[in-house]
Amino acid sequence: MSYNSTFLGLLSGLALSVASCSSSANKNGGPVGADTTSLPPVETGSPNSDYKPAFAGQTRIGAVKTSTPYEVTVLNKELKNPWGITCLPDGRFLITEKGGTMRIVAKDGKISEAITGLPKVDARGQGGLLGLTIDPDFANNRMVYWVFSEPKAGGNLTAVGKGKLAADEKTIEQAQVIYEATPVHDGTLHYGGRILFDKTGNLIVSTGERSDLETRPQAQDLKSGLGKILRITKDGKPAPGNPFEGKGDARPEIYSYGHRNVQGLAFHPTTGDLWETEFGPRGGDEVNRILPGKNYGWPIITYGIEYSGKKIGDSIQQKEGLEQPIYYYDPVISPSGITFYSSDVIPEWKDNLFISALSGVHIARLVIQDNKVVGEERLLADQAQRFRAITEGPDGALYAVTDSGWLFRVGKKAGE
Repeated sequence: MSYNSTFLGLLSGLALSVASCSSSANKNGGPVGADTTSLPPVETGSPNSDYKPAFAGQTRIGAVKTSTPYEVTVLNKELKNPWGITCLPDGRFLITEKGGTMRIVAKDGKISEAITGLPKVDARGQGGLLGLTIDPDFANNRMVYWVFSEPKAGGNLTAVGKGKLAADEKTIEQAQVIYEATPVHDGTLHYGGRILFDKTGNLIVSTGERSDLETRPQAQDLKSGLGKILRITKDGKPAPGNPFEGKGDARPEIYSYGHRNVQGLAFHPTTGDLWETEFGPRGGDEVNRILPGKNYGWPIITYGIEYSGKKIGDSIQQKEGLEQPIYYYDPVISPSGITFYSSDVIPEWKDNLFISALSGVHIARLVIQDNKVVGEERLLADQAQRFRAITEGPDGALYAVTDSGWLFRVGKKAGE
């Protein structure tokens, strides 16, 4: 949301048992009647800069704690650099592996052989086979959609593919590339890579600005596919109703722009709003509520600095016409995949946002009220894992994969 509108309040269209306690909790998981802005924050590390937030609660919000007893189980340790996870209709999980294959993992943790038949990926650096989603009518058409770093003459780019999961579940049939986020760049960083369906049956896709100094400005270039959130059809065409539709000076597939490297996308289960997380540099990881056609500022405004310690650009954190993050992190947690919790199994988690933290080696839980973060908790920090992606299962549990190849289940403790 923008800096000015923040103050107006936007209206929205193994088996390790862990029992944590707090005082009574409201339906959103925050302490009843508590002003969490005055509570000690979960983050205690020193920030990388002396930048000031645009509004109270934009960073280092007060800590909350889950009161419902829950348990953490490691279902599998055999995955190879998993990157994306999605639920199949029967409750199993379809998972991408960065090197270019997919696997199916059953609810008991049993893993399939590698699913082949996908286009070649450039798996160097941060590239490879990335996020995935299944068609809303998967039960009938078995269609799968994914994002990957596609090798091209002169470098590579973020691309979207689709194909049909064969009946024997060993291959992807009729795989094809439906979209390429040009221009090509010879690099190995910042591909974005998340994908999901919106309620109209179109695809939401994130791309990165490819990190290098010469490509950063393309996050602001409406003729470029870099540093964007895109909205496309199942055939890779610009979706109807996009904010730049019919404007010759902009790509019609662009939904929002000014992004650095978006690796988290999720729709709020109650409001239907699109939220994202993206990596900052040294400081400045962001949580944003995405509005169509809006500019989210990178690299003009940021709460981060260069890894060298130098300030970025004109060192501006707020500027009229550029959207402010709902929340930011300094130091960073490196937010990757995200999911909102929609189940009633753990009521205090309802509508909370869960973030896979890579360098933070935990799962962050953000309590959100009226489009503001009002509480934060860190889960599974004792596991020392780089969490890459997370989803909610049909049983009301959270399922997360890590860079080391583990699949976790985090759910209500049996018998509670």
